[in-house]
This record gives sequence, C-alpha cells and structure tokens, in this order.
Amino acid sequence: MKPVPVSRNRRHTLYLCEEVRAAAPVFLDTEVDMTGVTGHRSASARRYSVVAYVLQAAGRVLTAHPEANAAIRGRRRPRVLRYAGVSGKLTLDKRLGTDRVVLATVVPDLHTATLDTIQDRIDHFRDGDAATMEEFAAVRALHRLPTPLGRALFRLTTRPLRRRPELLGTVAVTSLGHRPVDGFQSVGGTTITLGVGRIADRPVVRHGQIVVAPVMRLSLAFDHRVIDGAEAADVLSELKDHLEGGPADPHPAGAADSVTRP
Repeated sequence: MKPVPVSRNRRHTLYLCEEVRAAAPVFLDTEVDMTGVTGHRSASARRYSVVAYVLQAAGRVLTAHPEANAAIRGRRRPRVLRYAGVSGKLTLDKRLGTDRVVLATVVPDLHTATLDTIQDRIDHFRDGDAATMEEFAAVRALHRLPTPLGRALFRLTTRPLRRRPELLGTVAVTSLGHRPVDGFQSVGGTTITLGVGRIADRPVVRHGQIVVAPVMRLSLAFDHRVIDGAEAADVLSELKDHLEGGPADPHPAGAADSVTRP
C-alpha cells in the first residue's frame, strides 16, 4: 500500500499541533463528585451539556487566577500577556465532506456568562453544518491553500497575543465523556487545557460511609513556561470545588457533599 496525502480537511489540526510543540505541558487530574451537576441537569427543563458546566466553572476560577489566564510568545525575548476576560475554546466532533474532523469555537466572556448563554453557543455549533456555517469559512479557506502557505497564514494569524482570546480562547476544554473514556490529556494551545471524561457511578466515602455517586475524571494540562505546578493545582482544586457545588446559576438541586475516594 502506498501512503496517501493528509486530507485537506485536517490541515488546520496539523498546523495547530505544530504550533503547540513549543509548549512545556505538565499533566494533572482529579475526580469530581458530579451529584450537584447531575441533579441540576435532571431537574432542568433544558438539556445542559456537561461541558457547559465545566466552561462556566473555568470562567469563574480563571478570573481569580490571572497568571493562568494568560499566553506566552517568544524565545529570545519571551513575553506573557494576562487577559482581563476568560474565553473558552471548545472542540467539536464534526464532518467536512467525508472526513471526520475536530473543529473549535470560542465561547466568550465565560467570567460573566450564564449557563444558558454558554449552552446556546454549544447548541449553535453542535447542530450546525460545518461545511456551510459562516463561522468556519476561514478554516475551509485555509484548507484550500497549498500547505506551506496555509501553515504560514495560520502562524501569522494565531501568534499575536492580543488575538489569542478570539481565535484560540484563554482556556481550552475538550471532552470525550460521551464515550466510555474515563480520562485523557490534551494540549489545546492555551496555558490551561481541560479534558473531560465520562460520568460513572463509583464508590465514594461520605461522612465515613461508602456510597455510590456519579464521578467524573477531570484532567488539566498546563504550560510550565507560564505557570508552575502549585498554581495549576490550585486551579484544578477550585474547579473541582465549583463543580461539586453545582452551577453558579440558582438551581433546585442540592450541592454535593465533599467526598473522598476509598
């Protein structure tokens, strides 16, 4: 069998992977008791994605951690830009022609966004046709360029720090929780990348008793060039606290008790 050229529809993924090689990723993970979130989902008339809760929690937590809500550029004279607002890059499993590809959108203003606002954005891109949506016109045009020109244009467009929030977000969230995947690590081109696994019933210890609770593995990759492990651990710990406390919007479901795994 002869090797074949990489599909044009995956060129944007190749360009991104080349760009993130400069990062120095370190990986953390934790388990989150999702009792409060699952209770809110069950009691709500609207169907909320688990990713919507994670994005909202990320907006609240990174507002308190501007060092992590940042981007870096340069080797000889490295510069870091810390952003006032939080924008979430969300990856999407889509099709372009016959190709199954990963595309991304940015959910802006996570630091103030309601759960409904976030879910509106998710629904729009989840249900839309990537082959015709105006928001993906630039990506489709990038695919039509010769590879050297496309790679150069991608770098020119995404490298300026001030453009990062609208193009790549200030935090990335990717999920494989719709499949039997407990956890995974990913580097999304931002200082913090969150990986969301499935929610599964597992034994936990609550008030000295072993009970069954819905538990989700949450991973965090951080760029060691920008922050250190202690800061990243604080971010992950606070994300866990926010999710176990339920969404920021008022809801009828009770917050989950703090638990430990046996």
